Amino acid sequence: MKIILMRHGQAEDETRPDSARELTDFGQQQAAQTAAYISTSYTPDIFIVSPYVRAQQTLAQLQLQTHNVPVKVQNNITPSDDARTALAELATIEAECVIVVCHMSIIAYLASLLTGDTPESYALAEARVFEMEFIMAGMAREIDRFVPQQPY
Repeated sequence: MKIILMRHGQAEDETRPDSARELTDFGQQQAAQTAAYISTSYTPDIFIVSPYVRAQQTLAQLQLQTHNVPVKVQNNITPSDDARTALAELATIEAECVIVVCHMSIIAYLASLLTGDTPESYALAEARVFEMEFIMAGMAREIDRFVPQQPY
């Protein structure tokens, strides 16, 4: 199976609550670039997404490229949540290709738990693909990575 961990695109400054921050126009473009890459390379069975607005908007770009993929909002994949708890919930999902759209820093910790490697920061709208028999700590290996255009 594959799990694709994708960070949201560039978000607006923190003028509103963190959960309500929206993607900038550039963030929408980044999300669209990554969505195009994912949709031409992989066939998702389910989308898992944070409840935060910027993650939902990033997911919307994926949904434009793929159709009829079920969506599950997972409330424990926001920036300050515990990666072990989030991974335990992800492990209950039965699918061949799971796409998770969430945030720094939890995404780096999820990737680290999957592979057993040191956490590594994600670029905005970056997606990393991990392959494993089933979702469990230390069972995955990274097989692909896509980084869209970044702000200067």
